[in-house]
Amino acid sequence: MSTTAGSALIDAAAADVDRLCTAEPDVRQDLPDSVHKMRVATRRLRSVLRSYRRILRRKPVREITDELRWLAGLLGVARDAEVRAERYAALLGDNGAPSDEKTVPLGEKRVPQDDFGQRLVAEERGYYAGAHRAVVDSLDSHRYRTLVDRLHRLLTDPPLRASHADDPAEPVFTKVLRHEFRDLRRLVRTEPGLSGDDRIQHLHDIRKAAKRLRYSAEAATAVLGKPAEELGKQAKRLQGVLGDHRDAIEALKTLRTHATDADESGYQLLCDAEEAAAAKALEEYPDAIEFLRDRPLDQPRITLRDGRSR
Repeated sequence: MSTTAGSALIDAAAADVDRLCTAEPDVRQDLPDSVHKMRVATRRLRSVLRSYRRILRRKPVREITDELRWLAGLLGVARDAEVRAERYAALLGDNGAPSDEKTVPLGEKRVPQDDFGQRLVAEERGYYAGAHRAVVDSLDSHRYRTLVDRLHRLLTDPPLRASHADDPAEPVFTKVLRHEFRDLRRLVRTEPGLSGDDRIQHLHDIRKAAKRLRYSAEAATAVLGKPAEELGKQAKRLQGVLGDHRDAIEALKTLRTHATDADESGYQLLCDAEEAAAAKALEEYPDAIEFLRDRPLDQPRITLRDGRSR
């Protein structure tokens, strides 16, 4: 008997619930990369529940996804500050701490490691520390414990819609991938011609769509096999390219809040470095979207395990 869509979805969701709960003690201890791991698990689960929402009853799933959005938002504030601190520290060298050498290499330039740079890194680390405390407070809250209870009930007593959940998993999962694929390709096709802030925002939307396709494809890999796995990898690459671009843009935006420090040594070089990083990321964009051009116009080709395609 073929796997049903409902059981396949709950199996995929269980892995994400486990990732989220496993990350919690590490976040409490502020271990390296722990906030990032918990944020990814939270966002991945929310994305999968959104993509495969037709299999589940609306109200209980909306309650879960709303709370996952809340948790991801808290983790995101901490993670964004952490990323900026790491970026600036890397550009300044020696983690932003004073050194005997007052300059460090940055490509062919040398960025002075001056008071401005040290203040900048310290400021972002301070933002992270405050945001991390807020995350830990949230983990101690009744709201978070209620969310965890709901996640466990999602696995033990899933709110499935019999009209869809009892269908064979392969055609249901294939339909979801086609939907996410079309959404992504539509956004990519409307990107040419945009410029400035409009293009930056549109690329951000493309990144989010690539992430949804990636997570839905990864959730479908146990059902659809290698083709879904490859589609997930291609979407992940596009997400990564545009994620690098977004990180540089956000770091540059933060730098520009220090415009009054523009005369200080290091400010302009840091701005130039982030602009160069954003441009470098976009150099990879044409190759990263190539997989969207190679597919038939109306759908990605997903070959099922029995050799048929849908």
